[in-house]
Amino acid sequence: MVKMILDVDTGIDDALAIAYAVSLPAVELLGVTTTYGMAPVDYSYRNSRKVLEALGAAHIPVYRGSEKPLKRSREYSGKIHGNDGLGETLGPVEAPAASSEHAVDYLICQIRKHQKELTIVATAPLTNLAAAITKAPEIVGMVGKVVIMGGAVMTPGNVTKFAEANIIIDPEAAGLVLESGLPITLVGLDVTRKTLLTQADVAKWKQKGTPASAFFARFTEFYLDAYSKLHPYLKGCALHDPLAVGVAVYPDLVQTVPMNVKVDLEDNALGRTTEDLYRAAEPTTLVCVQVDADRFMKSFFAHVI
Repeated sequence: MVKMILDVDTGIDDALAIAYAVSLPAVELLGVTTTYGMAPVDYSYRNSRKVLEALGAAHIPVYRGSEKPLKRSREYSGKIHGNDGLGETLGPVEAPAASSEHAVDYLICQIRKHQKELTIVATAPLTNLAAAITKAPEIVGMVGKVVIMGGAVMTPGNVTKFAEANIIIDPEAAGLVLESGLPITLVGLDVTRKTLLTQADVAKWKQKGTPASAFFARFTEFYLDAYSKLHPYLKGCALHDPLAVGVAVYPDLVQTVPMNVKVDLEDNALGRTTEDLYRAAEPTTLVCVQVDADRFMKSFFAHVI
């Protein structure tokens, strides 16, 4: 059994990752921590709760976290995930939300409690994790595994020709996390672009006719439409965040290369993730370079909605 915390910015593919984690018998989802990213943190917090409710998993706690990058500002276009983060299915947040505990404090507490048994899957900008490391540096040597959806080490980015979205939104946080010594598996665009959901897949959800399947179909269609305009060559939308959950549970889905990874902060290559050949430390990051996409997709669709 994998004791898991999801750190998310829900987000359409984050919602699909939550659904996958909830559905897997091998996962004990301890909680969900939220941050800004695809939408402001109040939206990510609300969206995560609504997704869990739709899945019949409202008992899983959700924690509100970071509101902005460590050193930068964040603007939201709504182009890919909608202004509400879930394909315009939920609309605006009416009032700011509050959780029983801040996400950063919850992460620190759970790492101290579960230590090597705990897996953190981060599918958002890495601000919460960076803040946790800064506040309690000792947790770096405690946690069992950190799986991050982020980066584009050997492939072009999806925001710029170099950078992937979760990294470039808060590159300082990403750099801090990737240089921290945490036991990281980096699930980047190198592999996530090979796992695609299509309109035919969404049609099957519609046919099920349940409230949850209808809800997921509506916001996933928004995502598919955005992908058809921005990345028509893919013939579907990439399951970035669900793949990170899959790798956390089934690490043999991917082939990895140990690597010290750095995040560029220069303006002309901001957010680029590359191998740091000058760092002498033994690598603690495994970069995913190949994926058994068919096996992952079969598992995903066997469990989700």
